[in-house]
Amino acid sequence: MPPANPPVPANVAEPPHEGAPDGRWADRLRAEFLAAAADLDEAQTIGELRFYPDRTWHGYTYIPLSGTTGNANEVYGYVRFVAATDMRDQADFSAYADFTEETAERNPEWRLDLSDEIVGSWRGADGEVAQMTLVWGTALIDGGEVATAELGPHTVDQCTLVEERFTLLAPDVFAGELLEVRLYGADGGELARESLYADE
Repeated sequence: MPPANPPVPANVAEPPHEGAPDGRWADRLRAEFLAAAADLDEAQTIGELRFYPDRTWHGYTYIPLSGTTGNANEVYGYVRFVAATDMRDQADFSAYADFTEETAERNPEWRLDLSDEIVGSWRGADGEVAQMTLVWGTALIDGGEVATAELGPHTVDQCTLVEERFTLLAPDVFAGELLEVRLYGADGGELARESLYADE
């Protein structure tokens, strides 16, 4: 293949290293997330929290979470901490939380349920800057095996589904392209695709 022009950052995050959090580790992550969500109007009615696969980039590990509220809205976000060999022995935690009324239950036509948040930047040539974006989601159709992040013609990240959930960390708004998520089955066939900008 010829050199990329411009070069695009791809597969910069480490793959997931652990399964779904459990025990005291899960309790710690829930507590950090709920503390970040405390100022939200929905904070008092958050139900069971769902964990998404971990991803590590630029010295930090990110574990996204989401949960349904008493008003049938969704609270979503992530817990971040300094990466180390033993993920369960950590310090320097921070978390982000928000909520939305746009849920999969209210949009039965959705095939992917996505959340995203910019977590950093990547500086390229000629002053170009990519928005490094954490994307986590759930496949709403059967048969999905792998989710990918696509920036124009480039596959810039991928994640194997765990209980229909996945986490990606990829460049967005770069080289004239916007990020898109695609879902593939075990045979490599495409099952679904969704732009982060579908509403626009």
